[in-house]
Amino acid sequence: MKKQKIITKKNPEKKLIVFFKKRAGRARSGRITVRHQGGGARRLYRIVDFGQEKLGIPAKLIAVEYDPNRTSFIGLFEYQGGEKRYRLLPQGLKVGDAVLCADETPIKVGNRTKLKNVPVGSQVYNVEIEPGKGGRLMRGAGTSAKILAQEGGFVHLVFSSSEIKKVSGECFASIGQVSFPEHKFINLGKAGRARLLGRRPAVRGTAMNPVDHPHGGGEGRTGIGLKYPKTPWGKPALGVKTRKKKWTDKFIIQRRKKKKGRR
Repeated sequence: MKKQKIITKKNPEKKLIVFFKKRAGRARSGRITVRHQGGGARRLYRIVDFGQEKLGIPAKLIAVEYDPNRTSFIGLFEYQGGEKRYRLLPQGLKVGDAVLCADETPIKVGNRTKLKNVPVGSQVYNVEIEPGKGGRLMRGAGTSAKILAQEGGFVHLVFSSSEIKKVSGECFASIGQVSFPEHKFINLGKAGRARLLGRRPAVRGTAMNPVDHPHGGGEGRTGIGLKYPKTPWGKPALGVKTRKKKWTDKFIIQRRKKKKGRR
């Protein structure tokens, strides 16, 4: 389904937007820490409510909007009293539908409640890691986690990567799946569209000179001449663990399954 058929409002809510200066992959020191970033179309940030500040107050979806800062759609919700807020739009929610955020709510798409009150087998998104800190997991287009079990005050969640993690039952989560699952099938089609997204060109190491990259040099399309690929700074590039030790590692029950390499 095309975006134009889903979006019902073109201009964002003026009170819910803010401008952030782009850094183009540079840290505060001015050094480039993330390569291949820069430029891009001008965009305003939409203030999305990832938490649950309006507990027990129903909200009505009045518009579906495009957000240039994320892959999914966002919904403009109006609470009783006239206050408006942006929230991640779940798949299947339509304009006019009402949602509720509370400790206990009906198991309905868009409603937000504590994980301990969600039945096993349900899909959830915008999941908290720490109670009261706002949603951190499952916020991209088409993503969701499935509740596998409930045990000892924790809820076991299984992700699309096959990883199983336990999260406190006191954490909040929204029922359903994030909107626009077709995002993964988008083909940019041309280099100009990538530049509008802020993606600068990335040159292959094998196309460089030896002085610029460990893979460089040689005549024509030759191999890299090494046992394993390297980064421009000489460090191993493939088959190396990149995940840093985090305090949340103790909650991982099962690591994601390794994908079989190409033959």
